[in-house]
Amino acid sequence: MSKNIPNVKLGIVAVSRDCFIISLSEKRRKAIVESFTKMGGSIFEAQTTVENEVDMFKAMEEVKAADCNALVVFLGNFGPETPETLIAKNFDGPVMYVAAAEETGEDLINGRGDAYCGMLNCSYNLGLRHLKAIIPEYPVGTADDIAEMIADFVPVARTIIGLNSLKIITFGPRPQDFFACNAPIKALYDIGVEIQENSELDLLVSYKAHANDPRIQEVADDMAAELGIEGNQYPDLLPRMAQFEVTLLDWAEQNKGACEYVAFADKCWPAFPKEFGFEPCYVNSRLVSKGIPVACEVDIYGALSEYIGMCASGDTVTLLDINNSVPKDMFEQDIKGKFDYTLKDTFMGFHCGNTPICKLAKGAVKYQLIQNRLLENGGTPDFTRGTLEGDIAAGQITFFRLQSTADTKLTSYIAQGEVLPVATRSFGGIGIFAIPEMGRFYRHVLIAKRYPHHGAVAFGHIGKTLYTIFDYLGVEDIAFNQPKSMPYKGENPFA
Repeated sequence: MSKNIPNVKLGIVAVSRDCFIISLSEKRRKAIVESFTKMGGSIFEAQTTVENEVDMFKAMEEVKAADCNALVVFLGNFGPETPETLIAKNFDGPVMYVAAAEETGEDLINGRGDAYCGMLNCSYNLGLRHLKAIIPEYPVGTADDIAEMIADFVPVARTIIGLNSLKIITFGPRPQDFFACNAPIKALYDIGVEIQENSELDLLVSYKAHANDPRIQEVADDMAAELGIEGNQYPDLLPRMAQFEVTLLDWAEQNKGACEYVAFADKCWPAFPKEFGFEPCYVNSRLVSKGIPVACEVDIYGALSEYIGMCASGDTVTLLDINNSVPKDMFEQDIKGKFDYTLKDTFMGFHCGNTPICKLAKGAVKYQLIQNRLLENGGTPDFTRGTLEGDIAAGQITFFRLQSTADTKLTSYIAQGEVLPVATRSFGGIGIFAIPEMGRFYRHVLIAKRYPHHGAVAFGHIGKTLYTIFDYLGVEDIAFNQPKSMPYKGENPFA
């Protein structure tokens, strides 16, 4: 991944109630650091143990001097309620609170810390002060348990840090026939994301200004190497696409402004291919593989979701249409009896060609069949070339989206599943997806809650991380694919 994704530098601060033995907190803090380090992690250990508000400021000076941008507050014993929660107020970054479990029944006099109790009051005081913090599902544990919690915290912290300095750059008006992409942008500001909206003409002018840029040949050569002989079906197209890649990268660097990270949401049809001379899909796929999402059809919340997925997974992602059902004959031939899914659990995820080549079973630059029919009358393709096509590689996935409703409330869904190792027999960047209870999820979440056809795809099961992130962002409705034993609101019990 590129420098467009934050690097998390962790710190840990132990707290101690002044009527408890301070050395208990310090000993337990040291054990956590040792355990996390053995796991391969790196964490700065603040030496100030916080008993009061003066200590709190000393500890803050320590972690800031160490350039920490994410913090673990450890209740080694009951903990001082006010100072420990003021840490979250005074630290500029995501904070997680965890508490020590008691270690042995042989030492429950001087060795008892009561952090199990202290975490309750810590949470209460965070609420009183309207402070945001991450508290794990079960936040009390041994050193090894807490080291695992810290490992889970890293991708959450990375995402929060990224969103706090993210700018989404758009080109072109959101399409008239894709109203789902027209969600209001106010909710972006509510979570600290900036936006810069531009005209397609601005992009075209910049693209033309990059003609003969000396970097074009180097990028075109890199494209050829990535595609290989079989994938590089249109060598004459590479310089045009390379010029566009250089244009977008320069625009990102020159327009970050006060932000550190960027994502794009671009208009890609119908005017784009004719005026630029190619379809932008392959270039989009290359940028997303570098950690810079480029969402199709000016899908702002799609770009936002992709960026979240990158930070959460530490890997590249894609954006797909929840596109078409799997034909029954194909299901009977290739899926039934081989995989534990019903026909309604399956569907095809598709887009013209924006999925990174590293996530395709076999990819090649081709042409956009639908646009070719519309813009070139189905003839020999010229400017409708530029898609990256192939079946998406089999493996675990998480389909998800963060979206704004018409009245500017954030809503979201998360569904874990897999891409099946089954040939799609179709065109575009496409795969056969299987998600348990997808049929019910499709009806009672995607349709009932008015979600658009675009969904972000992470290549792995990251639902736990995404849920924590969405909850931290204040999303009240985090939908998921509920099992049969858990009916949806409004689901017909007689169906």
